[in-house]
Amino acid sequence: MDILQILDRVPDYKAFLTVEEMDRNTLELARRYPDIVRVEEIGRSRWNHPIYCLIIGEGSQNALLYGCPHPNEPIGAMMLEFFSEELCRNAELRRELDYTFYIVKSSDPDGTSLNEGWFKGPFTVSHYQRNFFRPAFAQQVEWSFPIDYKTLHFHRPIPETQALMQIIDTKKPTFIYSLHNAGFGGCYWYLTEGDEALYKKLYEAPAREKIPLSLGEPETPYCEELYPGIYKMMGVISHYDYLEKFNPGVDPATLLTSGTSSDEYANRDGHISARALVNEMPYFYDPRIEDTSPSDMSRREAILINCDQTEADFAALTPIYERVKPLIRTWNPFFISLEDRMATNNAGNLAAKRQWAMNPEFEQPATVAQKFENLYGSGFYRNLNFAVLRRACSYELEHAQDLTQQERDALRRCEEDTAELMEKNLRYLEENLHYEAVPIRKLVRIQMASGLLYAQYVHEKNER
Repeated sequence: MDILQILDRVPDYKAFLTVEEMDRNTLELARRYPDIVRVEEIGRSRWNHPIYCLIIGEGSQNALLYGCPHPNEPIGAMMLEFFSEELCRNAELRRELDYTFYIVKSSDPDGTSLNEGWFKGPFTVSHYQRNFFRPAFAQQVEWSFPIDYKTLHFHRPIPETQALMQIIDTKKPTFIYSLHNAGFGGCYWYLTEGDEALYKKLYEAPAREKIPLSLGEPETPYCEELYPGIYKMMGVISHYDYLEKFNPGVDPATLLTSGTSSDEYANRDGHISARALVNEMPYFYDPRIEDTSPSDMSRREAILINCDQTEADFAALTPIYERVKPLIRTWNPFFISLEDRMATNNAGNLAAKRQWAMNPEFEQPATVAQKFENLYGSGFYRNLNFAVLRRACSYELEHAQDLTQQERDALRRCEEDTAELMEKNLRYLEENLHYEAVPIRKLVRIQMASGLLYAQYVHEKNER
């Protein structure tokens, strides 16, 4: 298989596809290749939108590939758009990979539709954040798989997750590619297992596109690094154990609001039957994300500043949230998301992070990348809380039918106050993030190469 030839055929995408455009292309692909492709409706979303699955190939192993498990992450949907077309055109590729592929371009069509305001650009930090949506953890496809672990018991998978569970339970995929992406930073991976030869091949994918590795702070304190920028796949169990260790005396289940990931669900019997991959990449890039030279502060100091900034932002957010809360009349996805964000950034989680930072190794100087992640990269993500609250106010004003004029005026004031804080943060970010938007084609090519490499690795592993 000549991966470079395949990558050369990736189109120069200028925008992300809407849910309607993805659905139309899915049905059209099956019409054009009736002997190769079939489409099944594997479920309905909470808003009754069909969830389509493309089935391509007749391989000896099954693979599940799904996009938009977090609906603000459409890069993977674009990769699946290209990959499904390439599989149909390329009989040799289907033979070499030897999988039957189950492909879901958008596993959360409702949430994806709420992000479409930024899908066509302009691709700036400010435009992205003003149009951002991400559901509460328990309403995310990736984090609502059932789990029973110690005191944690979650059995409320959303309909979109149930659709994927059906494929996992009946088709027993040996390879799962959950297509995520980050908003800001560099390239990194999560995988069930691997070896040094695979890791070095994975490195080649972002290097070809001149996209850096993410070498600052890991996404969570409990990431297990297998290789620089490559981490062991994790589910909610890792989070539970981390909270149990660094916040003794507090039941971790009281701090967790969701279920687990597809990987942990597929391998819930303790036997690795499905090997999984996640390839995280940024929309926006700042060169400091790959600078491993020492900075002017310790890693502990950088982490504690991050914790202080988080507390300050929530101190500013909380009074407006309390004013909005009694005004909510509808099933408001933005407000539900905000409530979850308030819960998961509670004192218990911050206390665990502060305790984690007391480890002796954090006395060493932070790298420039680690300082950047703590002082600036985290600010990018924290400001999304203000963005979600502003949209919660807008949504309520648009959809609530029984608000009095006084209540509408109160909601508008909350919307304006939140927007003022959000825009202040955006001005700070735009001035201090020396960023550029990464072309979509580069991002698709990296996810495509990573997926092909890991698919080969998994197939060979299962044949031994």
